[in-house]
Amino acid sequence: MSLSTAEDDSATEIHLPADIDWEMLDKSKFFFLGAALFSGVSGTLYPIVVLKTRQQVMLNDCPCFKMAASIFRNEGWRGFYRGFGTSLMGTIPARALYMGALEVTKSSVGNVASRQLGLSEASASAIANAAAGLSASMAAQLVWTPIDVVSQRLMVQGGVGDGSSCTVGLKKYNGGIDAFRKIVRADGVRGLYRGFGISILTYAPSNAVWWASYSMAHRGIWGCIGCYVCKKSENGNGYRPDGKSVMAVQAVSAAMASGASALLTMPLDTIKTRLQVLDGGGGEGRTPTVVQTVRSLVKEGGLGACYRGLGPRWASMSMSATTMITTYEFLKRLSTKNQESFAL
Repeated sequence: MSLSTAEDDSATEIHLPADIDWEMLDKSKFFFLGAALFSGVSGTLYPIVVLKTRQQVMLNDCPCFKMAASIFRNEGWRGFYRGFGTSLMGTIPARALYMGALEVTKSSVGNVASRQLGLSEASASAIANAAAGLSASMAAQLVWTPIDVVSQRLMVQGGVGDGSSCTVGLKKYNGGIDAFRKIVRADGVRGLYRGFGISILTYAPSNAVWWASYSMAHRGIWGCIGCYVCKKSENGNGYRPDGKSVMAVQAVSAAMASGASALLTMPLDTIKTRLQVLDGGGGEGRTPTVVQTVRSLVKEGGLGACYRGLGPRWASMSMSATTMITTYEFLKRLSTKNQESFAL
C-alpha cells in the first residue's frame, strides 16, 4: 500500500508495507499460530469481560471499581476467570472461522471493487473491510453464541456480597459441562442459541462499522502525520515507516474505531447478555422476550440501564481491538509463504 499527501509530489509519498491477502498465507501456520496468540489475548482481557457482564445483569447500578474490589475480596482472583475454560474452548474454532471468513471476503470483495467496479483504493478498501467484518462476525456467531451463553452464566455465579450481582433468575452450575447439560435439558438446543438473532444484530453491524472505520482511520492518520513519523527513503523518493510506527498507527486506528462501535451497540449488547443469562423473566418460567427485557431494563433504571457496563465494554473493546489488530497483522507477517517480501 502507498499513500500520497500530495498527488503531484512523489517526494512526499508514503510507502507502507504491502497488504497480505489470503493467497499469500500459509494456512496451517496462520490458524495454528492464530489460536495460540488470540488465546493469550483472550486470557488477558477476560476479567474486564466478567465485570461488564456482571454489571449488565445486576438489579442495581454499581461502580466498576467497587465491583472489582468486591469480587477480589469475596472470590479471589479466580472470580475474574469464571467460565474462562469454556470460553477458551470456543475461542479457538470461533477465531478460526472469523479469520478465514475475514480474509476470504476481504480479498474477494476488494478485487471486485477495485478491478471490476473501478473504485479508488480507499473506497475499495473500506467496502472490502466492511463486508469482511460482516461475514466474519456472522460465521463466528454460529460457534460463539452457545459458548457465550454457557460462559456468561458461569461469569455471574458467586455473588460478590454487596448487591452488585443479580440474585434472581439465575441457576447454579458446576462448571461448563454441567451448564451445557442443564441448558439443553431445560430448553433444548435452542437454549444454547438464546439471543442468537440479537447477537447477529449486535456484532455483525458492529464489526462492519469497526473494520470500515479502521480502514479509514488508518489511511487518514498516515495521510496527516505520516511524513513526521517516517524515515526518508534512501533514494529520496518518498518515506518509509519503521515497524514501531506501523504498529502505533494500527493501535490508534483500532482504538478510534472501537469507540463508535461500543457506543452504538451497547444497548443491544446489554439486552443480548440478559437474554442469554437470566431465566424465568417471561412469566410462568418462560424465556423472556426482547420486549420484556427492554421493559425490565427501563423500569430498573431508565434508558441509562441499557448502558450499564459501558465503561468496561469500551475499555475491553479498545484494548481488545488494539491488541487484536497488532497481533493479527503480526500473525499475517509470520504466516506468509515468502516472509522476506513483507519484512518491515
